[in-house]
Amino acid sequence: MDAPIGSFADAAPAPDRLDELTRPVADAVRRWQGGVPADRIVYVETDPRWADTAVFVEHYGQDLLDKSANCVVVAGRRGAGTTLAACVVLSTTRLDVNGAVRRHLGARKASFAPMETATGETGMEYGGITPIGLPDGWPVLVDPAVVDLPYVLVGSGRRRGKLLVPGEAFAELPGAVVLEGLGVA
Repeated sequence: MDAPIGSFADAAPAPDRLDELTRPVADAVRRWQGGVPADRIVYVETDPRWADTAVFVEHYGQDLLDKSANCVVVAGRRGAGTTLAACVVLSTTRLDVNGAVRRHLGARKASFAPMETATGETGMEYGGITPIGLPDGWPVLVDPAVVDLPYVLVGSGRRRGKLLVPGEAFAELPGAVVLEGLGVA
Protein backbone atom coordinates (compact mmCIF):
# COMPACT_ATOMS: atom_id res chain seq x y z
CA MET A 1 0.00 0.00 0.00
CA ASP A 2 1.18 3.53 -0.73
CA ALA A 3 1.01 5.98 2.16
CA PRO A 4 -1.51 8.80 1.57
CA ILE A 5 1.19 11.34 2.52
CA GLY A 6 4.96 11.08 2.60
CA SER A 7 7.21 8.37 1.22
CA PHE A 8 7.41 5.37 3.49
CA ALA A 9 8.74 1.96 2.50
CA ASP A 10 6.32 0.12 4.81
CA ALA A 11 2.70 1.32 5.05
CA ALA A 12 -0.42 -0.70 5.89
CA PRO A 13 -3.91 -0.14 7.30
CA ALA A 14 -3.59 0.09 11.10
CA PRO A 15 -6.03 -2.80 11.70
CA ASP A 16 -3.54 -5.03 9.84
CA ARG A 17 -0.64 -3.92 12.07
CA LEU A 18 -2.10 -4.13 15.58
CA ASP A 19 0.99 -6.04 16.76
CA GLU A 20 3.08 -2.91 16.06
CA LEU A 21 0.93 -0.72 18.35
CA THR A 22 0.82 -0.39 22.11
CA ARG A 23 -2.10 -2.16 23.78
CA PRO A 24 -4.26 0.97 24.31
CA VAL A 25 -3.80 2.09 20.70
CA ALA A 26 -4.42 -1.39 19.28
CA ASP A 27 -7.56 -1.74 21.42
CA ALA A 28 -8.85 1.64 20.19
CA VAL A 29 -8.26 0.66 16.55
CA ARG A 30 -10.08 -2.66 17.15
CA ARG A 31 -13.10 -0.83 18.65
CA TRP A 32 -12.99 2.04 16.14
CA GLN A 33 -16.37 3.59 15.29
CA GLY A 34 -17.38 6.70 13.46
CA GLY A 35 -17.60 8.13 9.99
CA VAL A 36 -13.99 7.37 9.07
CA PRO A 37 -13.37 3.63 8.62
CA ALA A 38 -10.52 2.19 10.69
CA ASP A 39 -8.72 0.92 7.60
CA ARG A 40 -8.18 4.55 6.50
CA ILE A 41 -5.84 4.93 9.48
CA VAL A 42 -2.45 3.92 8.12
CA TYR A 43 0.51 2.61 10.10
CA VAL A 44 3.94 3.45 8.69
CA GLU A 45 7.14 1.88 9.94
CA THR A 46 9.74 4.46 10.96
CA ASP A 47 13.06 4.45 12.77
CA PRO A 48 12.69 5.32 16.50
CA ARG A 49 15.91 7.38 16.35
CA TRP A 50 14.00 9.91 14.25
CA ALA A 51 10.74 10.01 16.25
CA ASP A 52 10.94 13.67 17.30
CA THR A 53 9.34 15.99 14.74
CA ALA A 54 12.34 18.14 13.76
CA VAL A 55 14.61 15.14 13.15
CA PHE A 56 11.75 13.14 11.62
CA VAL A 57 11.02 15.67 8.86
CA GLU A 58 14.74 16.13 8.24
CA HIS A 59 14.97 12.39 7.51
CA TYR A 60 11.55 11.64 5.94
CA GLY A 61 10.88 14.92 4.15
CA GLN A 62 10.28 18.59 4.96
CA ASP A 63 6.91 18.38 3.19
CA LEU A 64 5.64 16.40 6.20
CA LEU A 65 6.20 19.28 8.63
CA ASP A 66 2.93 21.05 7.86
CA LYS A 67 1.08 17.69 7.84
CA SER A 68 2.37 16.55 11.24
CA ALA A 69 0.70 17.00 14.61
CA ASN A 70 1.96 16.68 18.14
CA CYS A 71 -0.13 15.12 20.88
CA VAL A 72 0.78 16.67 24.22
CA VAL A 73 -0.49 15.59 27.64
CA VAL A 74 -1.33 18.51 29.92
CA ALA A 75 -2.31 18.74 33.56
CA GLY A 76 -4.89 21.32 34.60
CA ARG A 77 -5.03 22.09 38.32
CA ARG A 78 -7.78 23.69 40.36
CA GLY A 79 -7.50 23.43 44.11
CA ALA A 80 -6.45 19.88 45.03
CA GLY A 81 -7.79 18.41 41.77
CA THR A 82 -5.87 17.69 38.57
CA THR A 83 -7.39 17.00 35.17
CA LEU A 84 -5.26 15.31 32.53
CA ALA A 85 -6.04 16.06 28.90
CA ALA A 86 -4.47 15.48 25.51
CA CYS A 87 -3.98 18.36 23.09
CA VAL A 88 -3.40 17.91 19.37
CA VAL A 89 -1.84 20.77 17.41
CA LEU A 90 0.08 21.03 14.17
CA SER A 91 3.84 20.72 14.56
CA THR A 92 4.25 24.19 13.06
CA THR A 93 2.37 25.79 15.99
CA ARG A 94 2.77 25.88 19.73
CA LEU A 95 0.15 24.83 22.23
CA ASP A 96 -1.57 27.69 24.08
CA VAL A 97 -1.39 25.97 27.47
CA ASN A 98 -1.90 29.04 29.65
CA GLY A 99 -4.71 30.46 27.54
CA ALA A 100 -6.98 28.15 25.55
CA VAL A 101 -6.16 24.94 27.46
CA ARG A 102 -6.38 26.45 30.94
CA ARG A 103 -9.68 28.21 30.16
CA HIS A 104 -11.26 25.14 28.57
CA LEU A 105 -10.31 22.90 31.50
CA GLY A 106 -11.50 25.51 34.01
CA ALA A 107 -8.11 25.25 35.68
CA ARG A 108 -6.30 27.82 37.77
CA LYS A 109 -3.02 26.55 36.32
CA ALA A 110 -2.17 24.32 33.35
CA SER A 111 1.17 22.87 32.35
CA PHE A 112 2.73 20.06 30.38
CA ALA A 113 2.37 16.83 32.36
CA PRO A 114 5.63 15.29 33.57
CA MET A 115 6.97 12.56 31.28
CA GLU A 116 6.38 9.85 33.90
CA THR A 117 2.75 10.92 34.25
CA ALA A 118 2.18 11.13 30.49
CA THR A 119 3.65 7.70 29.77
CA GLY A 120 2.29 6.03 32.91
CA GLU A 121 -1.28 7.22 32.42
CA THR A 122 -1.42 6.58 28.65
CA GLY A 123 0.54 3.33 28.42
CA MET A 124 2.44 4.88 25.51
CA GLU A 125 6.09 5.75 24.92
CA TYR A 126 7.34 9.31 25.28
CA GLY A 127 7.81 10.75 21.81
CA GLY A 128 5.06 8.52 20.41
CA ILE A 129 1.95 9.58 22.34
CA THR A 130 -1.15 9.64 20.16
CA PRO A 131 -4.73 10.76 20.80
CA ILE A 132 -5.98 7.32 19.70
CA GLY A 133 -6.35 5.01 22.70
CA LEU A 134 -6.22 7.49 25.55
CA PRO A 135 -7.79 6.65 28.93
CA ASP A 136 -11.59 6.87 29.14
CA GLY A 137 -12.89 10.25 30.17
CA TRP A 138 -9.89 12.28 29.03
CA PRO A 139 -10.65 15.50 27.18
CA VAL A 140 -8.95 15.48 23.76
CA LEU A 141 -8.55 19.08 22.61
CA VAL A 142 -7.92 19.36 18.87
CA ASP A 143 -6.95 22.44 16.90
CA PRO A 144 -9.27 23.01 13.89
CA ALA A 145 -6.24 23.12 11.55
CA VAL A 146 -5.62 19.43 12.35
CA VAL A 147 -9.20 18.46 11.51
CA ASP A 148 -9.05 20.40 8.23
CA LEU A 149 -6.17 18.37 6.74
CA PRO A 150 -6.85 15.35 4.51
CA TYR A 151 -4.25 13.31 6.43
CA VAL A 152 -2.15 14.04 9.52
CA LEU A 153 0.99 12.28 10.70
CA VAL A 154 0.88 11.59 14.45
CA GLY A 155 2.47 9.17 16.93
CA SER A 156 1.51 5.50 17.07
CA GLY A 157 1.93 5.01 20.82
CA ARG A 158 5.54 3.96 20.31
CA ARG A 159 8.62 5.80 19.09
CA ARG A 160 8.86 3.27 16.24
CA GLY A 161 6.15 3.88 13.68
CA LYS A 162 3.64 6.64 13.04
CA LEU A 163 -0.03 6.81 12.17
CA LEU A 164 -1.42 8.68 9.17
CA VAL A 165 -4.93 9.67 10.21
CA PRO A 166 -7.63 11.50 8.22
CA GLY A 167 -7.97 14.92 9.86
CA GLU A 168 -11.73 14.57 10.28
CA ALA A 169 -11.19 11.45 12.44
CA PHE A 170 -9.66 13.54 15.23
CA ALA A 171 -13.01 15.26 15.79
CA GLU A 172 -14.64 11.83 16.24
CA LEU A 173 -12.31 10.59 18.99
CA PRO A 174 -13.88 9.91 22.40
CA GLY A 175 -13.78 13.13 24.44
CA ALA A 176 -12.77 15.24 21.42
CA VAL A 177 -13.42 18.97 21.41
CA VAL A 178 -12.31 21.04 18.42
CA LEU A 179 -11.03 24.20 20.07
CA GLU A 180 -10.27 27.46 18.24
CA GLY A 181 -6.99 29.07 19.32
CA LEU A 182 -5.45 25.87 20.67
CA GLY A 183 -2.42 26.10 18.39
CA VAL A 184 -0.77 29.47 17.94
CA ALA A 185 1.96 30.60 15.57
